[in-house]
Amino acid sequence: MKLPVSTEWLLHCTTSLAQLEPGATASAAQLAQYYDLPAAYLSKQLQALVKAGVLVATTGPRGGFRLARPASAITLLQIIEAVDGTSSPYECREIRQQGRGALPPEECRSPCILAAKMAEAHDAWRRTLAQTSVADIIATLRPSVPRRTRLRLTGTA
Repeated sequence: MKLPVSTEWLLHCTTSLAQLEPGATASAAQLAQYYDLPAAYLSKQLQALVKAGVLVATTGPRGGFRLARPASAITLLQIIEAVDGTSSPYECREIRQQGRGALPPEECRSPCILAAKMAEAHDAWRRTLAQTSVADIIATLRPSVPRRTRLRLTGTA
């Protein structure tokens, strides 16, 4: 499975926003500069997280983005699904019923074992991401990292 590059951007941006002081915001331009990303495209992607209720956007001179709820209540799966949707990356097209090797219909009443295994793997991947919160990620950082992030991202420690 390959996710779009914007998924990585939003995972990192959300984690960075979680390191700010409560109520503090960072603009799309600040986040883009922090990670050397295209600001206009990042801004569009951040709006997907606003729509999903992961982030809140505020306007005005001190506007920007902040977490919509505590970092402990935001999972990696919620971030990924906000950008990439919920569908499985694998779609069985029942090729076992095509061509010279086609199986008779009576042998295809149950789902293809390969489709079943792919679904099982996708479910395990989703479970792992659903059990991992942004707060869990922050907890693994060295104690000096959040202060450094705040200083470099917003200019405040």
